[in-house]
Amino acid sequence: MDAPLHSGGPGGTKSHQLFLLLKDAIVNGRMAPGTKLPGELKLAEEHRVSRVTVRRALDALTEEGLIYRKPGIGTRVCERPVGATVMTASVSNLLPNMVKLGENSRVRLLEFVYEQPSETIRERLGLGDGDRTQRSIRVRLSEDKPFSYLVTNVPERIALNYSESDLASTPLFVLLERSGVHVDHASQSISATLATKEVARALDVSVGSPLISLTRVVFDKAGNGVEHLQALYRPDRYRIQIDLNRAGSEDDRYWQTIDPLEG
Repeated sequence: MDAPLHSGGPGGTKSHQLFLLLKDAIVNGRMAPGTKLPGELKLAEEHRVSRVTVRRALDALTEEGLIYRKPGIGTRVCERPVGATVMTASVSNLLPNMVKLGENSRVRLLEFVYEQPSETIRERLGLGDGDRTQRSIRVRLSEDKPFSYLVTNVPERIALNYSESDLASTPLFVLLERSGVHVDHASQSISATLATKEVARALDVSVGSPLISLTRVVFDKAGNGVEHLQALYRPDRYRIQIDLNRAGSEDDRYWQTIDPLEG
């Protein structure tokens, strides 16, 4: 018997939790296209919830184009679930994947301004006290469904080489190269956070929903900071892959991440 679902917490209704569990099974292939789902009563018993809760979760899956329900046939996973498309980025091929991600998705530009950055961002980019950055907020979409909320800061001297319309139609990484920047390496950290009201609205999730949080600083060959990124991703629509190699001597073997600039 599966553990019961618990309500409580931001956006933590039982129907939403069941929706996420079933969606994860579909997105990750554990429930293949054409698979017949158990009936409402069976699902209610398995997850120790009411049939009303099950019905609400199934309604949400239907609205996302993940399942279809027909009398006499039951509930089945769609042959090509619309919401099952999950964007994947490999840390081992960080820079090539930044380009690939831009090619396989589109952007909605929400903000484009020049301003004094925070002290933290200024230090990470190695800027002076009076230096400004071009700050943008973008939502990236795949199949017209939002999966990331991106806040970028680029030093003004670089950002002046592209316009607001350029950023709305072209990946930032490409714009940096066009501006004469020779991207060399990046430093990034990954954690988790909860969606604020503003972010929740942009990503079409409930306030307080869990999100993947990524902070990245990109450097050129001279070691100068050329971009500071704060990205929030929907975990049901975005996956980060970390590739590992065995390293060390025979008596002291360990796993090591592959050089981010390989490939």
